[in-house]
Amino acid sequence: MSRRRKAVKKVHTPDAKFGSPLVSQLINVVMKNGKKTVAEKIVYGAIELMAEKIGKGNTVELLDGALENCRPKLEVKSRRVGGATYQVPVEISPERQTSMAFRWIVAAAAARKGQPMKESLAAEFVDAYNNSGTVVKKREETHKQAQANRAFAHLRWGAN
Repeated sequence: MSRRRKAVKKVHTPDAKFGSPLVSQLINVVMKNGKKTVAEKIVYGAIELMAEKIGKGNTVELLDGALENCRPKLEVKSRRVGGATYQVPVEISPERQTSMAFRWIVAAAAARKGQPMKESLAAEFVDAYNNSGTVVKKREETHKQAQANRAFAHLRWGAN
Protein backbone atom coordinates (compact mmCIF):
# COMPACT_ATOMS: atom_id res chain seq x y z
CA MET A 1 0.00 0.00 0.00
CA SER A 2 1.24 3.44 -0.84
CA ARG A 3 2.61 5.56 1.97
CA ARG A 4 2.12 8.75 0.03
CA ARG A 5 -1.00 10.86 0.17
CA LYS A 6 -3.76 10.37 -2.38
CA ALA A 7 -3.65 12.71 -5.37
CA VAL A 8 -6.53 15.17 -5.26
CA LYS A 9 -8.51 15.45 -8.50
CA LYS A 10 -8.52 18.99 -9.82
CA VAL A 11 -12.01 20.42 -10.25
CA HIS A 12 -12.05 22.61 -13.34
CA THR A 13 -13.90 25.87 -12.86
CA PRO A 14 -16.32 26.73 -15.68
CA ASP A 15 -14.95 29.09 -18.33
CA ALA A 16 -16.20 32.68 -18.70
CA LYS A 17 -17.88 32.48 -22.11
CA PHE A 18 -19.67 29.11 -22.20
CA GLY A 19 -19.74 28.19 -18.50
CA SER A 20 -18.34 24.75 -19.27
CA PRO A 21 -15.63 22.95 -17.29
CA LEU A 22 -14.71 21.06 -20.50
CA VAL A 23 -13.83 24.29 -22.32
CA SER A 24 -11.86 25.40 -19.26
CA GLN A 25 -9.89 22.15 -19.34
CA LEU A 26 -9.23 22.57 -23.07
CA ILE A 27 -7.93 26.10 -22.48
CA ASN A 28 -5.52 24.76 -19.89
CA VAL A 29 -4.25 22.10 -22.31
CA VAL A 30 -3.73 24.66 -25.10
CA MET A 31 -2.04 27.17 -22.78
CA LYS A 32 1.74 27.58 -23.04
CA ASN A 33 4.01 29.52 -20.68
CA GLY A 34 1.06 30.64 -18.54
CA LYS A 35 -0.48 32.77 -21.29
CA LYS A 36 -4.11 32.03 -20.54
CA THR A 37 -5.64 34.92 -22.48
CA VAL A 38 -3.84 33.80 -25.65
CA ALA A 39 -5.10 30.23 -25.09
CA GLU A 40 -8.65 31.52 -24.51
CA LYS A 41 -8.58 33.46 -27.80
CA ILE A 42 -7.36 30.36 -29.65
CA VAL A 43 -9.95 28.03 -28.08
CA TYR A 44 -12.92 30.40 -28.38
CA GLY A 45 -11.99 31.16 -32.00
CA ALA A 46 -11.63 27.46 -32.76
CA ILE A 47 -15.00 26.64 -31.18
CA GLU A 48 -16.71 29.41 -33.18
CA LEU A 49 -15.08 28.18 -36.41
CA MET A 50 -16.09 24.60 -35.63
CA ALA A 51 -19.71 25.61 -34.98
CA GLU A 52 -19.68 27.57 -38.24
CA LYS A 53 -18.33 24.62 -40.25
CA ILE A 54 -20.65 22.02 -38.71
CA GLY A 55 -23.55 24.46 -38.61
CA LYS A 56 -25.96 22.86 -36.15
CA GLY A 57 -26.52 22.61 -32.41
CA ASN A 58 -25.07 24.17 -29.31
CA THR A 59 -21.32 24.84 -29.48
CA VAL A 60 -20.52 23.03 -26.22
CA GLU A 61 -22.59 20.02 -27.34
CA LEU A 62 -20.68 19.97 -30.66
CA LEU A 63 -17.42 20.01 -28.70
CA ASP A 64 -18.66 17.17 -26.51
CA GLY A 65 -19.72 15.18 -29.58
CA ALA A 66 -16.29 15.63 -31.15
CA LEU A 67 -14.64 14.67 -27.87
CA GLU A 68 -16.79 11.54 -27.54
CA ASN A 69 -15.44 10.26 -30.88
CA CYS A 70 -11.81 10.52 -29.71
CA ARG A 71 -12.00 9.28 -26.13
CA PRO A 72 -10.10 6.00 -25.79
CA LYS A 73 -11.82 3.33 -23.69
CA LEU A 74 -8.84 0.97 -23.33
CA GLU A 75 -5.08 1.35 -23.21
CA VAL A 76 -2.11 -0.93 -22.56
CA LYS A 77 0.13 -0.63 -19.55
CA SER A 78 3.43 -2.39 -19.04
CA ARG A 79 3.41 -5.00 -16.30
CA ARG A 80 6.48 -6.93 -15.25
CA VAL A 81 5.85 -10.56 -14.33
CA GLY A 82 8.67 -13.01 -13.66
CA GLY A 83 11.32 -11.12 -15.58
CA ALA A 84 9.15 -10.57 -18.65
CA THR A 85 7.29 -7.36 -19.48
CA TYR A 86 3.75 -7.72 -20.79
CA GLN A 87 1.47 -5.12 -22.34
CA VAL A 88 -1.70 -5.51 -20.30
CA PRO A 89 -4.97 -3.94 -21.56
CA VAL A 90 -6.62 -1.73 -18.93
CA GLU A 91 -9.87 0.24 -18.94
CA ILE A 92 -9.39 4.00 -18.63
CA SER A 93 -11.19 6.24 -16.14
CA PRO A 94 -13.46 8.94 -17.63
CA GLU A 95 -11.18 11.78 -16.43
CA ARG A 96 -8.15 10.21 -18.10
CA GLN A 97 -10.17 9.55 -21.28
CA THR A 98 -11.02 13.24 -21.53
CA SER A 99 -7.51 14.46 -20.77
CA MET A 100 -5.94 12.02 -23.27
CA ALA A 101 -8.42 13.07 -25.98
CA PHE A 102 -7.68 16.77 -25.39
CA ARG A 103 -3.92 16.18 -25.44
CA TRP A 104 -4.18 14.19 -28.67
CA ILE A 105 -6.37 16.86 -30.33
CA VAL A 106 -4.02 19.71 -29.38
CA ALA A 107 -0.95 17.73 -30.49
CA ALA A 108 -2.57 16.89 -33.84
CA ALA A 109 -3.57 20.54 -34.33
CA ALA A 110 -0.02 21.69 -33.53
CA ALA A 111 1.34 19.17 -36.05
CA ARG A 112 -0.71 20.79 -38.83
CA LYS A 113 1.69 23.31 -40.31
CA GLY A 114 0.97 26.35 -42.42
CA GLN A 115 -2.15 27.64 -40.67
CA PRO A 116 -2.94 29.39 -37.39
CA MET A 117 -3.55 27.24 -34.31
CA LYS A 118 -7.15 28.45 -34.11
CA GLU A 119 -7.95 27.12 -37.60
CA SER A 120 -6.07 23.84 -37.18
CA LEU A 121 -7.75 23.20 -33.81
CA ALA A 122 -11.15 23.87 -35.39
CA ALA A 123 -10.29 21.50 -38.27
CA GLU A 124 -9.29 18.78 -35.78
CA PHE A 125 -12.60 19.20 -33.92
CA VAL A 126 -14.57 19.01 -37.18
CA ASP A 127 -12.64 15.86 -38.17
CA ALA A 128 -13.28 14.35 -34.74
CA TYR A 129 -16.98 15.24 -34.92
CA ASN A 130 -17.18 13.52 -38.32
CA ASN A 131 -15.38 10.47 -36.86
CA SER A 132 -12.34 10.86 -39.11
CA GLY A 133 -8.87 12.36 -38.85
CA THR A 134 -5.66 11.88 -36.91
CA VAL A 135 -7.08 11.66 -33.41
CA VAL A 136 -9.76 9.08 -34.24
CA LYS A 137 -7.09 7.02 -36.00
CA LYS A 138 -4.92 7.23 -32.87
CA ARG A 139 -7.82 6.05 -30.72
CA GLU A 140 -8.47 3.12 -33.05
CA GLU A 141 -4.76 2.25 -32.95
CA THR A 142 -4.82 2.27 -29.14
CA HIS A 143 -7.88 -0.01 -29.11
CA LYS A 144 -6.28 -2.38 -31.63
CA GLN A 145 -3.19 -2.63 -29.44
CA ALA A 146 -5.36 -3.43 -26.42
CA GLN A 147 -7.30 -6.04 -28.43
CA ALA A 148 -4.08 -7.65 -29.66
CA ASN A 149 -2.85 -8.01 -26.08
CA ARG A 150 -6.10 -9.19 -24.51
CA ALA A 151 -4.46 -12.58 -23.89
CA PHE A 152 -2.57 -10.88 -21.03
CA ALA A 153 -5.73 -9.42 -19.47
CA HIS A 154 -5.50 -11.97 -16.64
CA LEU A 155 -2.39 -10.10 -15.42
CA ARG A 156 -4.46 -6.95 -14.89
CA TRP A 157 -4.94 -7.18 -11.09
CA GLY A 158 -1.70 -5.31 -10.25
CA ALA A 159 -1.72 -2.83 -13.12
CA ASN A 160 -2.89 0.58 -11.94
